[in-house]
Amino acid sequence: MIGSSITFSFFLIFSGAAIFATLALYTRQPLIIAYIALGACIGPYGLSLVTDLGLLGGIGHVGIIFLLFLLGLDMHPQALLATLRKSVVVAVFSSALFMGLGFTIAWLFGFSLTDALITGAAMMFSSTIIGIKLLPTTVLHHRHIGELMIGLLLLQDLLAIIVLMVLLSAATGSADDMAGNLALSLLGLPLLAAGAWVVVRYALLPLIGRYDRFHEYIFLLALGWCLGLAECASAMGLSEEIGAFIAGITIATSPISQYIAVNLKPLRDFFLILFFFSVGARFDLALIDQVLAPALLLALLVLACKPVVYRFLLQGVSEQRGLAWDLGFRLGQASEFSLLIAYVAAGSALISEQASLLIQATTIITLLVSSYIVVLNYPTPIAISDRLRRD
Repeated sequence: MIGSSITFSFFLIFSGAAIFATLALYTRQPLIIAYIALGACIGPYGLSLVTDLGLLGGIGHVGIIFLLFLLGLDMHPQALLATLRKSVVVAVFSSALFMGLGFTIAWLFGFSLTDALITGAAMMFSSTIIGIKLLPTTVLHHRHIGELMIGLLLLQDLLAIIVLMVLLSAATGSADDMAGNLALSLLGLPLLAAGAWVVVRYALLPLIGRYDRFHEYIFLLALGWCLGLAECASAMGLSEEIGAFIAGITIATSPISQYIAVNLKPLRDFFLILFFFSVGARFDLALIDQVLAPALLLALLVLACKPVVYRFLLQGVSEQRGLAWDLGFRLGQASEFSLLIAYVAAGSALISEQASLLIQATTIITLLVSSYIVVLNYPTPIAISDRLRRD
């Protein structure tokens, strides 16, 4: 793709996003809906005005990395450890239940055993982007919800990495490689965290303390640290998101962390718009009739069951009923990892095209409907109602 076409693509995406966002606000719709709808309209399966989705999807993924980095900046390490202890039970039981749900629906609609298993695996996860972007951060009640949510989503992130490794190894038929990669990932997380702490303690914090008057330098240092640790995590068999989160949490105790968070939010939003655009642009609406019935049923069950399951599991680990319902609805959708599983499995010829479409359609439906449920009923930074708008 040449430079002029990148400029033209950005012009179409962000000018179109401004127009669609205006319509969304005027009709009292969540902005996320506008970005996905724009992708469907001008992407390769719509008007074909923007076609290089590989590049845009990769750029959009940076938004998720920055999102996790900002999450880490807002969480103290001790709070994270306490949250993870409580989240393990909820993550394990909920993942097993949601996998069984996805497997059962796919199997009942005549999909093969492999298709059903991978469909079930894709339903285990909730969306980091939807969950965190729609969460207020300045209210104590929602800070606690945020801590629980981050613990659950990080555990799901690790589980998603394992699923992706299994898929990639199954495509090559190498069981030894799979076992080695899994072992490396399990060892890599504590090693990465320890190495990051050493670098922050003896290099980053002294540099920040010495040059904190130069705001441009602090901005560049934060970007380099976030993306550098994301790449280190990827090289160790983990995900870029986990590396970015560790990058954030290791400097969360610094007084400069909130300054970094405020200045990175516009950059995060820039990349997240591209991510949601690529989600809408990748889905071929012309083929939806092939999987419409199972997708609608599975999406309905995911939207109905996830809040209930999370509510009872969270109340079982001593969380209040109101908080458990709040968090349950905020996590009541499939995930961007579900889409990635569909793309990887279909690209490796492990599942049929129909199964990949089923996962994509279910995920997009749940993202859209869940956004409506949360924005219209719970406090969020982008609520249409003044009563519910919180940031």
